[in-house]
Amino acid sequence: MTWKCAVVNIPFGGAKGGIICDPKNMSRGELERMTRRYTSELIEFIGPEKDVPAPDVNTNEQTMAWMMDTYSMHMRQTVTAVVTGKPLNMGGSRGRREATGRGVMIICDESIKKNNMTRENSRVIIQGFGNVGSNAAVLMHQAGYKVVGIGEWDGGLYNSQGIDIAALWEYRQKEGTIHGFKGAERAGTEELLITDCEILIPAATENVINSGNAHKVKAKILVEGANGPTTAAADDILGDKHVFVMPDILANAGGVTASYFEWVQDRQGYFWKESVVNSQLEDIMVSSFEDVVRYAEAHHVNNRIAAYMLAIDRVAYTIKQRGIYA
Repeated sequence: MTWKCAVVNIPFGGAKGGIICDPKNMSRGELERMTRRYTSELIEFIGPEKDVPAPDVNTNEQTMAWMMDTYSMHMRQTVTAVVTGKPLNMGGSRGRREATGRGVMIICDESIKKNNMTRENSRVIIQGFGNVGSNAAVLMHQAGYKVVGIGEWDGGLYNSQGIDIAALWEYRQKEGTIHGFKGAERAGTEELLITDCEILIPAATENVINSGNAHKVKAKILVEGANGPTTAAADDILGDKHVFVMPDILANAGGVTASYFEWVQDRQGYFWKESVVNSQLEDIMVSSFEDVVRYAEAHHVNNRIAAYMLAIDRVAYTIKQRGIYA
């Protein structure tokens, strides 16, 4: 998270935390009590000027609403800026829910421009149809990309002519699964990762591109929607194959960038139109892409190393400027 925020040049730091549980097997009441107790244990460590939690795997707007309310009860006043990813009516930001997927699409747009490709001639396979994968799929389908494959943990879908993502989205909302959708054939998720396409977006779990399958990857561009979907060994293999990889700390930074926007709006008490959120997000993602690619070319390294170099450089320079208070 520290490097992700530094790459997109927003004034947040980084941490991750959570509870080991399976929310699918818990009641709403159990989830609420667990979330509130977790928040109360963190009271000393979180706050608008301290640490600002945001949603991640298996959390949603309701989770963040409970966190905000618990913190506010302890503070004896409403403090909307303590967390991000909240419902709109509780100080949430327009465009926040789609932001990570939108950021992935923006990075895809910049990547195809860099590689002299077009949206219309770019077949896309997305592994994962959660918040990131589904929003990226919907937005990219609307923008003219041909999404030919969608993979989930229990199998996927493939249609060489392109999947009607709007119809799939509606089907999943109604049925709770992508399986049984008539507009595509059933396909194995592992198989989809190595299926012929121009853009591959792993947007679910880590280490799915590894030394066992990286040499079979046929995509020209790989954009990491998930955190850590590519192992170090796979990275070397993809480099040898000249796959254009956009690392997670840039590709999926749309979410934390929109979280930053939400925090800013909460502190101002003034909320932006969705078009303003999306425009600001695009400005940041595009300029960050350009910074990373420029670093890669200047230092003759791949995009991942360049992103880390840029991030570490920014953090180190700032620490040096601040100095040490003894």
